[in-house]
Amino acid sequence: MAVGIIIHISIGTEKRTEFFADENIRIGSDETSDLQIRTKQIEAGNIWLELENSGGVYRVINYEKSLNFKLNDKTLRRFVAIGDGDTIALENTDISFTFFSLTAESSLIATRREQRPVAPFIETAAIESAISPKRDDAKVFLREFVRELSSEVSLATKLIMLVLAIGFISGILYLGFAVNTELRKNRQLTQQQSEVIGKLEERLGQTSDQIGQLDKSNKEVMKTVSLASNLRVEYGNGVCLIVGVYDLVDKKTGKTLRYPDPQAFQPSPYEPQPMEGETPLADAAPSAMGLTTEGNGSPVEYDFIGTGFHAGGGYIVTNRHVLQPWEEDDLVKQMMSESNGKARIKKLVIYFPNFPQQFPLRVRQVDYREDLAVAAIDQNLVSPDIPILPLETNSDAVAVGKTVVTMGYPNGPDRLLAMVDDDEARSINRRFGNSRQSLINYLAQSQKIAPLTTQGAITDLDARRIVHDARTAEGGSGAPLFGQSGKVIGVNFGVFTQSTAVNMAIPIRFAVELLKKAGWQSPEEAQAEDNKPNPAQNAEANTAK
Repeated sequence: MAVGIIIHISIGTEKRTEFFADENIRIGSDETSDLQIRTKQIEAGNIWLELENSGGVYRVINYEKSLNFKLNDKTLRRFVAIGDGDTIALENTDISFTFFSLTAESSLIATRREQRPVAPFIETAAIESAISPKRDDAKVFLREFVRELSSEVSLATKLIMLVLAIGFISGILYLGFAVNTELRKNRQLTQQQSEVIGKLEERLGQTSDQIGQLDKSNKEVMKTVSLASNLRVEYGNGVCLIVGVYDLVDKKTGKTLRYPDPQAFQPSPYEPQPMEGETPLADAAPSAMGLTTEGNGSPVEYDFIGTGFHAGGGYIVTNRHVLQPWEEDDLVKQMMSESNGKARIKKLVIYFPNFPQQFPLRVRQVDYREDLAVAAIDQNLVSPDIPILPLETNSDAVAVGKTVVTMGYPNGPDRLLAMVDDDEARSINRRFGNSRQSLINYLAQSQKIAPLTTQGAITDLDARRIVHDARTAEGGSGAPLFGQSGKVIGVNFGVFTQSTAVNMAIPIRFAVELLKKAGWQSPEEAQAEDNKPNPAQNAEANTAK
């Protein structure tokens, strides 16, 4: 019974011998291996072989199939017993292991026997050889011994001995033939058993692969089911609410455009009243005069909201029409055309979840064709708690039928108020209902700003558009569209209220191009830039020395 095993390792010209008495022995390049091999021929971090002492015999219970092990120049199989002097080699390398078993020694059995008297002829032969003048005493003794033995043994005894010798030889030959026949049968039976074991191992491998595929499918299903909640926890704080205010100014003077002052068109009591069918002057004057830079009329001013997300370095990705809403408003465009005016942003800020303060936002790049825009906040104000949303660069991650998740602020503060108690919502409306700016500030300070997360699937696809059915609404423009990989694959820009299956997003590659024009670097590029040595610092260090 094996009490241990000796392993002789040979790697090129380097040779070493180790002894192990453990029940389980692991050989490989992994740090947890009992016998660790450090070589550049094999990739580090793997278990190559695993041996187990089973019933006093060490067997191979597991091995790395990709290394193509050979046991005595034959393909290695699982559960094969390791015999004394067996060699396991790695194909196409100079690495080999030779095994020698160490067994427990049996106890020595001693017997006490009475000394039998020496036959007279043996004693005579010994005396004659002792007095012989010849130098080769052994030959003399042997010759005299044979001569005396022949003379002492009778003919009948010699015949009996001859018969016994012939019978003994015949028995040996018969036993040899029987043993050879039995060994041949055993070899055939062993070969058949090996074939059966090989087929069983093949079926076991197929079953293991099927179980692995089933486990992988189950994990993918579980990941898909929990995709929205996981993304909300991991990246929800990086989706921001964009709030802005713009007014109209005269192109030449830059003065604020105002609505006509109603007091300027009050009818004079001394003026004659209009005849039947005529339009009163007070009603006709504002339309006729249009906007003006004079008077005390209310300035032409609009607020707007939308969604954006943090791409790293303080850069915010959203839609162009979110940051330039006047381009999508026909009434405002008509007013600017009639009054020779233009739009001017008075205020542009963003709010992140769990941050009470607002962050000033500056527009950096605008893409009119793809309805994309890149803005930025001060990088020094970016908190580590504001995550960077990963951008998908693999085009194969986008396909019809794959799961998508979107996070944004559809319906703006109305949707945020719907998430609080009715009594609290009515109280907030009474206090801030007349000013959407004040309402959003209060919601931010109360940490009630949180994006709405919805899940759907891609229903259609082309080179410039991703169509999906994840529910959203007005205010959700600029929201990130996550793919099944957990990375952003697009930017929402179109919301269709009549059909929830035709919401539109722009592929993220267009946003990446716009980000790079604005000076953005991916997290990998930024890290490589930080690790790059600074020549100026090196020069200062050399000077200091």
